[in-house]
Parts: sequence; structure tokens; C-alpha cells
Amino acid sequence: MRSLLKADIGKNIKIFSDGADRTSLLEMNQNPLISGMTTNPSLMNKAGVTDYAPYCKEILTQIKEKPISFEVFADDISEMKRQALEIATWGKNVYVKIPVMNSQGLSTLDLVRELSQKGIKLNITAIFTIEQSWQTCQALKDGAPSILSMFAGRMADSGHDPLPFVHGSKAACDWAGPSVELLWASTREVYNITQAMDSGCHIITAPNDVIKKLSGLEKTPYQLSLDTIRTFKSDSESAGFKL
Repeated sequence: MRSLLKADIGKNIKIFSDGADRTSLLEMNQNPLISGMTTNPSLMNKAGVTDYAPYCKEILTQIKEKPISFEVFADDISEMKRQALEIATWGKNVYVKIPVMNSQGLSTLDLVRELSQKGIKLNITAIFTIEQSWQTCQALKDGAPSILSMFAGRMADSGHDPLPFVHGSKAACDWAGPSVELLWASTREVYNITQAMDSGCHIITAPNDVIKKLSGLEKTPYQLSLDTIRTFKSDSESAGFKL
């Protein structure tokens, strides 16, 4: 794999920010390296959101162009549909995020197919297997623009090599056609962006702490070594260490 360059961002892969804090969302909206945003109920809860719809709608008064995904939080499939139809009305840049199944293990893909055929832009999330990717692409094929979110980072955290999963998911998206974009989710480090790009992913979504590390792109290993040593020196001086 080759090193990631700033010129690759936006050209060879799009970077979305992953978060729900209002200040961070608006900051990322102004960042030219960021092409869109993703959120989820856990991130909303962490951000202290208690009134879901008003919060999202207020965000959309500021984020009007870049795509942003808001997730349904219902567990009942029929209620998921109602929420999805409501969220889809909030803005032309809104993608409705739907988990590939509910907490009881019931597939949501019949609903996904129905919504996609109605022209609703979707982000199908919590995908962890090649089988799920193919089934999702079958549901999305010939429908509205959509995103398939595979949790490669979380898979790696469980001790599994995510790349065979990524490559299999890319084959499914290629089969479905250009309306289905492949997204690398649960990013842990900047190198994941290189992995996602070289695997053919269209998008990678990353938390702000990873995005802020993009300032270190294109530094040589020597420069990284020198920066690290200078940091150690500064910190030891600040601490007043003596022997």
C-alpha cells in the first residue's frame, strides 16, 4: 500500500466526519477535507442530545450541502419506516441511516428495498459480513443513492482481518452499480484511510480525533522521529524533571 497524500482526499476517497456534537459538526462542515457527516444514536447520546428532531433540524440550518446521515432509533420495523419517512423530509442532503437488522435479529432489508425504490437516500449500517453486504446491495440496486456502511474497524478490534470483508463488500457494491457507495466505518487510525482507499472504498468516516491527525500527512519517518523527540523534551522541561 502506498502512503496517503492530501491530494487523494476527495479525489480517490471521500472523508466523512463521525460525530454528533454541534460544535464539531459545524467545524467539520467548514473543513475542505471533509465531504460529509455521519451520526448515530450512541453519538447523539454522548453529545447530550435529548430532543432528537429539533436538534437535527437546527443542525440542518447550518449544514445544507454536505451529505449527513441521521439514524432511526426504533426497533419495530413499522416504526422504523415511519421514522425514516419523517427524517427523509428534513433536507435534500439527508441520508436516512437504517441498521441491517433490529435488536431481535430481524432483517430490515424489505424495508430498505421499499424506501430505496421510493427515492429515499439511505445509509445501511452495522454491516459485518460479506453475506449482509450482498443482501443489502440486492435491496438497494436500481434505487436511490445509498451508502453501505461496513464496520471494518470494529471487526479488526475483535481480532479479525477486515480486508477480506472489505474486498467482498466492494464486489457487492460494484455489482449494484454507482448508486451504492461503500463506506469504511469505525475508523481507528489514519492508516485506515489508506487501507480504505486502496481497497476501493468510496468513503471512510472518522471521528474528529483521527481527522485532526491529517495535519501529519506527508511527513517523513525522520520528521516524525524528530517531532516525537522534541515533544519528549518539551514535556520533560515542563514537568521540571531532575536527577
